[in-house]
Amino acid sequence: ADLMFAQKMIPHHQQALAMAALATAPKAAASLKVQDLAKRISAAQTPEIQKMQGWLNQWGATATTTAGHDMNGSTPMASTMDTTMGTTMGTTMGEMGGSDGMMTDADMQALAAATGPAFDQLWLKGMIAHHQGAITMAKTEQQSGLNSEAMALADSIVTSQAREVTEMQQLLNAG
Repeated sequence: ADLMFAQKMIPHHQQALAMAALATAPKAAASLKVQDLAKRISAAQTPEIQKMQGWLNQWGATATTTAGHDMNGSTPMASTMDTTMGTTMGTTMGEMGGSDGMMTDADMQALAAATGPAFDQLWLKGMIAHHQGAITMAKTEQQSGLNSEAMALADSIVTSQAREVTEMQQLLNAG
């Protein structure tokens, strides 16, 4: 359960970073509140990815997509996986779309094409579903995990992302 948690949560978080990068790009013309939230999500999830990659290194495992394919070919996780705002996502999204709150390629393209209030609406709806998927995965880790560090991260994800879902719902309802 611990291994599966890390292997699924890394690409999940990477997509959140890609979504956050879109929200902070000038082209999106996202509201300041959405931009601020995107920056906070990125700041929280980047070190979590690094932590989980470290576990996988310790456990002699690699990061995989939800389809079970090695995220970076046959290269072990010891090599640097590019987590810079979605460059990895372009090669893996087609295999992962839709599961555990993940946005599909088409969803990501629609988000990238949107601007202003329409962008905010799409981003908030997409990130709410994304966070809900992460919360579900983290709750599975809480129930089935054995590694105390992985379970602590799962606890943190449930708490922080539930709080962010509430914030996003409020932003969405405010229009």
